[in-house]
Amino acid sequence: MIDYASTSKTIRALCEGETNPVALMATVACEVHHADARFDWTGFYRVVAPELMKIGPYQGGHGCLTIPFSRGVCGAAARTGQVQLVDDVDAFPGHIACASSTRSELVLPVFDAAGTVIAVFDIDSDRPAAFTRKDADGMRAILDDVFGHL
Repeated sequence: MIDYASTSKTIRALCEGETNPVALMATVACEVHHADARFDWTGFYRVVAPELMKIGPYQGGHGCLTIPFSRGVCGAAARTGQVQLVDDVDAFPGHIACASSTRSELVLPVFDAAGTVIAVFDIDSDRPAAFTRKDADGMRAILDDVFGHL
């Protein structure tokens, strides 16, 4: 299980002084992905146009290349600005199956300093109900720390 305090400390040290969002995303995706065996796919979808995201830095198998705000768990997080904690992706209306092995998902909106959604951070697991509120809160703190100053 991920140690959020330790992972946050490591990410803070690695990202110190960096302001490029893609470089920050790559570092966060890598560190988080390798911090917990539950995490099969860990990455970002970047907002590139109104209501549209494209794949950003990630770890794991191939992801979807484009996700509109109107579709799937990632789209819901971007559209609502709220964390999506999904125990069973098959029960989520409009779920986009980028990988057939995904059973559960945690998706968090990523905000810049102005409070604008610049991306979503998507963590997939091949285990059902793999994520908890503790995971959502721990990841929210890391994302706010890394991206909240941009």
